[in-house]
Amino acid sequence: MSPAEYLGIFAGIFTTFSTVPQLLRIYKLKSAHEISFLFNTSLLMGVTIWLVYGIVLGLVPLIIWNAIGIILNGWLLFAKFRYGRAKSI
Repeated sequence: MSPAEYLGIFAGIFTTFSTVPQLLRIYKLKSAHEISFLFNTSLLMGVTIWLVYGIVLGLVPLIIWNAIGIILNGWLLFAKFRYGRAKSI
């Protein structure tokens, strides 16, 4: 494997799993009202387009990381709908 491929693997790990701490926080606090719906849907669309790009070019790392990214960002969007309302006092 070339240094560039290792670089791509590590970049994929960090960017793909960057949503995990946010997901853990949402489920711990049972609150997602501070999460931007527009940001999350834009990110989900972008990751989906990257996945299609990877499929078209047959780039396995792009396919793998963006498929995982879609799952994590979809989960974040689900959490936004589930816990997105501000808590009433």
